[in-house]
Amino acid sequence: MTTSRHIVALLQSHIAGDDQRFLTVATQIAAHEARQGHGKLAQELRELIDAAKGRSSTVARRGAGPVPIAQPKGELSSLLAARYSDVRLNAMVLPDDLKSKLHRVVTEQRQQEALRRRGLSPRRKLLLVGPPGSGKTMSAAALAGELKLPLFTVLYDGLIGKLMGETATRLRLIFEAISLQRGVYFFDEFDAIGAQRAGQNDVGEIRRVLNSFLQFLENDDGPSLIIAATNHPELLDRALFRRFDDVISYDLPTSEIARGIIENRLSTFRLRVDDWNGVAAAMNGLSQAEIARAADEAAKGAVLGGSNEIGTAMLTAALQERQAATASR
Repeated sequence: MTTSRHIVALLQSHIAGDDQRFLTVATQIAAHEARQGHGKLAQELRELIDAAKGRSSTVARRGAGPVPIAQPKGELSSLLAARYSDVRLNAMVLPDDLKSKLHRVVTEQRQQEALRRRGLSPRRKLLLVGPPGSGKTMSAAALAGELKLPLFTVLYDGLIGKLMGETATRLRLIFEAISLQRGVYFFDEFDAIGAQRAGQNDVGEIRRVLNSFLQFLENDDGPSLIIAATNHPELLDRALFRRFDDVISYDLPTSEIARGIIENRLSTFRLRVDDWNGVAAAMNGLSQAEIARAADEAAKGAVLGGSNEIGTAMLTAALQERQAATASR
């Protein structure tokens, strides 16, 4: 955000009486000055901000409560869907390396002021790649939940315009919101706007949209977390990958992870599984989301049958039903 935009944002937040947003924008200004090499001015601004936080009883400490959500208005209301997430990382069954990467993002976000004081930047632009149902969308929700930030999901039916230049103009609106309202901004099915510029079906408008996104992403230095997810990383333009702080890969679950999903999902039932190898065979090739759905189906069968117990046969049947539904698509 330019200095002029910072000034506008400061005045808007002051007029609206939004102290949290005022301090957030002031912090952005301090970070901007530090990047420009104005270390003394940046330090003075940070000291003033810290003093303001200490004096004001109405401004919550960072992380003490959720960031107030500003529902998108005007044209933004057709571009972003806003909500709070109650998902947490400990509710997800993930491989250790993937869990570690997501926790690292949370830690860097929570400690971002300490990092910025030493001229370092926290991870805040993430690209999630992997097959459908492998946990990418849930991860975005979990990061928003952990950081107590609103989750803003980009709505492509409102973003993609028919007229030349419409989509790029709407992208600019989204990135202006990203710079002003702290939150987690989620671009699902990202290949819809990130397709290769030299692809077989490439047209000039696709190039313009992608070039605009690359420029907006690179110039963004706001406080928000930007997450893009795709099932088809091979379709993405190669220039995108280096614009993200982290590219995190998701895979279909191992038998150990799949069992953990079932046990976690059915924790309130009595599991009577005497053949986990048979269950594992029935789960083979299913995504995390499909396994969770199968566990839910087995749970519903138990409840409707007046039982609190789920055995091997019931669980295997639910998994095989999901296999058949997946194969028919």
